Amino acid sequence: HMVEFLTLLDKTVCLAEMEGTRRESQVCVCVCVCERERVMNKVRESEVIICNLIYNVLVPKVAFSASLLTSFRPQSIGPFRNGLHTLIYRYVFLNTGNAYDPNTVIFTAPVRGAYAFRVFSKAFGSLERAVTAGLFKNDQHIISTHGHQASGFISSSNGVYLVLEGGDKVKVNLYPGQWIFDNGEHHHSTFSGHLFLM
Repeated sequence: HMVEFLTLLDKTVCLAEMEGTRRESQVCVCVCVCERERVMNKVRESEVIICNLIYNVLVPKVAFSASLLTSFRPQSIGPFRNGLHTLIYRYVFLNTGNAYDPNTVIFTAPVRGAYAFRVFSKAFGSLERAVTAGLFKNDQHIISTHGHQASGFISSSNGVYLVLEGGDKVKVNLYPGQWIFDNGEHHHSTFSGHLFLM
C-alpha cells in the first residue's frame, strides 16, 4: 500500500504543479491584457493631442469685434436719403486673422466655413425715424436690427450663422431715412463675427 500511496502522492504533486503553472499563465495573460489596455489608452490620448495640434495649426483663427466711434463724444449717424449707407465701424476691439478691414469696413471670409455674426444697434427714440441696420453678404440682405419708439433710447440686436466661401464679403448697411447712435466711451453699436467651424 505504501507504493500505491507514494504513486498517488506523486500524481497529486504533479497535478498541483500543473495547476500552479496554469494559474501563472492566467495571471500572465491577465497582465498582458491590462498592459495592452494601458498602451491603447496612451495611444488614444496621443491621437487626441495630435489632432488638436493639427487643428490649431491648420484651422485659421478668425474673430473680430468693432464699434462705430473712436471718439468719446456721442454722435448719431444718419439719416441718409440716397439709398443704403455702409456703416463704418472704426473702433476695433479685436481683429484676429485680420479678416475685418476697418478701412473698407468689410469682413472678408479667408476660408470656407460656418461663421457667426452679431449686430447691436442703438439710437434715440423719434417719431420720424427708427434704427434699422441690415447685415449683408455679398450685397444680399441677410438679417436686420430694427427698433422704433417715440422717445428715450432704443436698442435692437440680431445674429446669424452663415456658411461662407473664401472671399465672401459681409458688411452692415444703414437703411435710408434711419439713424444709429454710438458713443466712443460706451460703444453702444457693434458688429462682431468669428469662424465657428470649418
